[in-house]
Amino acid sequence: MQYRSIIRILGMLIAIFSITMVPPALVAYWYKDGAGVPFILSFLLCLAIGFVIWYPNRQYRDELKVRDGFLIVVLFWTVLGAVGGIPFVLAEHPNMGLASAMFEAFSGLTTTGATVLTGIELLPKAILYYRQQLQWLGGMGIIVLAVAILPLLGVGGMQLYRAETPGPVKDNKMTPRIADTAKHLWYIYLAITVACALAFYLAGMSFFDAICHAFSTVAIGGFSTYDASIGHFDSATINAICVLFLLISAVNFPLHFAVIRGKSVSTYFRDPEFKTFLGIQAALVLICFLVLLHTSVYESGLTALNHAAFQAVSISTTAGFATDGFSAWPLFLPILLIFSSFIGGCAGSTGGGMKVVRVLLLFKQGARELNRLVHPRAIYAIKLGRRPVEDRIVQAVWGFFAAYALVFVVIMLALIFTGLDNITAFSATAACLNNLGPGLGEVAAHFGNIPDASKWILIIAMVFGRLEIFTLLVLFTPAFWKD
Repeated sequence: MQYRSIIRILGMLIAIFSITMVPPALVAYWYKDGAGVPFILSFLLCLAIGFVIWYPNRQYRDELKVRDGFLIVVLFWTVLGAVGGIPFVLAEHPNMGLASAMFEAFSGLTTTGATVLTGIELLPKAILYYRQQLQWLGGMGIIVLAVAILPLLGVGGMQLYRAETPGPVKDNKMTPRIADTAKHLWYIYLAITVACALAFYLAGMSFFDAICHAFSTVAIGGFSTYDASIGHFDSATINAICVLFLLISAVNFPLHFAVIRGKSVSTYFRDPEFKTFLGIQAALVLICFLVLLHTSVYESGLTALNHAAFQAVSISTTAGFATDGFSAWPLFLPILLIFSSFIGGCAGSTGGGMKVVRVLLLFKQGARELNRLVHPRAIYAIKLGRRPVEDRIVQAVWGFFAAYALVFVVIMLALIFTGLDNITAFSATAACLNNLGPGLGEVAAHFGNIPDASKWILIIAMVFGRLEIFTLLVLFTPAFWKD
């Protein structure tokens, strides 16, 4: 293990991360909200921490191995999440304790969207902007950005990319050089963000709100600048724009690249994961609409369709935006939508959950086992589209599912031990492990009233979910630390 090289890289990343404190300070200056000092102090502190860590190890430039990559990825998310909470600790408004500040920072960076804050619209603009910026940076992954930057600093990025990029076929690269791959991903990500912000602005949002909500929409994060979330605007047009960009962002970004490179939209519909994703979304919207219509929750069918489409897409893609209190709907729907968040978005997207392609492979493997019971000697191949899937990939998906279930149970039991009731513990675990945000029970509106111990446990759940279980779990295996 190249510990000195890892520490050197970590120091550089903290120093680079300090730059993210500058835009909120400029926002504070522009709006004269008096919240600029915590960000200036955070910038200087992060820069100093990064320099102190980097300087003694600046000569160590050893080639990274796969194990080094896993450790760096975990350290990046934990350390950057921790330093990301510094402005919340230093700020006078909101006045947050350490656990709440870390919870808010990790929730932003992991694009979970769970918040401990209330009266959000009363917060300084700089704080509001910073929360949204954290989600935008975390959306595509700070590590993918680092893969594009680190080669310029003399550090290869292949190991980091393999450890960070989700999905069972994550070793496939779009371009020969990994830095080019990361740059292309960020170009697409940036273009979608600009388009989303422009659409929100034209639909009636202020310039500030449009940028902030574009950040959290494309990141599939769920933070808003208002307690009522997207419902604050009470606009069917804004709801439709949000749904559209959530769907775009929940699609595999390398697939977006393939469409752009091939100049053919038909590429989308040749991808089995994309077709399954659209099928799931359509089914959820239809079910929610029919139940709301049947129970007469809303006065008109169009209103019911508006809320059904928005909440179904928002929750199932793990964004967690709201136009209405979906926890007040007939209990069947909130439970259904929370379970849909376990599926989440496509692999290689900014969504959370287990990812559509994994669930699709689990379904196909289950069907194969049923067929084998009927025809024991027959040979059945699992295919994604026309391509056969290797058994080792199917086995890895089953292993991921087992690990996911185990981590979920352990975290939920730990939350119950801290004093949360069953519904709250279950939904909070689902909300944080799936990087969803809202839950049920005590966490239906916000997470501010739960014990600090529960917040620390949920921070761990967020990191597990963001790193898709294995990246973090592998560090707890003895084999990982053996030379």
